[in-house]
Amino acid sequence: MRTKTIPETYGRYAVFLASFSLMLAMAWLCVRGAGINRYVAAGAFGGEPVECVEALLDYEKEQETNKAGDTSLTEPLVRVAVLEKETQRTGKLSGQDYEVLCRIVEAEAGTEDAKGKLLVANVVLNRVEDERFPDTVTEVVYQKSRGICQFSPVADGRIDCVTVSPETREAVDAALDGEDISEGALYFVARSAADPENMRWFDTHLVRLFAHGGHEFFG
Repeated sequence: MRTKTIPETYGRYAVFLASFSLMLAMAWLCVRGAGINRYVAAGAFGGEPVECVEALLDYEKEQETNKAGDTSLTEPLVRVAVLEKETQRTGKLSGQDYEVLCRIVEAEAGTEDAKGKLLVANVVLNRVEDERFPDTVTEVVYQKSRGICQFSPVADGRIDCVTVSPETREAVDAALDGEDISEGALYFVARSAADPENMRWFDTHLVRLFAHGGHEFFG
């Protein structure tokens, strides 16, 4: 029978120690990793470890309830959007210009449909943008050429007597929002009510574009 030598005994003992140490190290790493994951997960929900699934579900339910019930942040945003829309609509004009535009549209096209009202507003705004006419709505509406008013409701005072309807304001607002169906018209006239001499000037000096309702429009 062969007797083990001392070096062989020490060799096997060394292998055993190395294997045992490796197993301890792996066990420690597993435990450490589990602890880290536990606290990392807990940190996302308030700094304390989540001990069980029920606690996590309760937390998420509470967060959803708070989010649904808190409207204090969304309501002011809605109000701001409404105010911005109103500013875009009337911000191009002063308060006086806006009222003058509504009144001239009512006086000239109060019995017309929405398109007829829109067209009158378009013509006034076209004149404001044209370098041959004044630069504000009030100046355009009250302009006189050789002592003659450009709009008959100004000449006879009807512009000061009308009551502006909601439909007229809607048409003016649409024009200010950029809705333009005028084809660039700068003039309009009701042929049936016009002085023949004035009508002759329209026909000989201007280009007739189209007619709508009781008005003919010229460029």
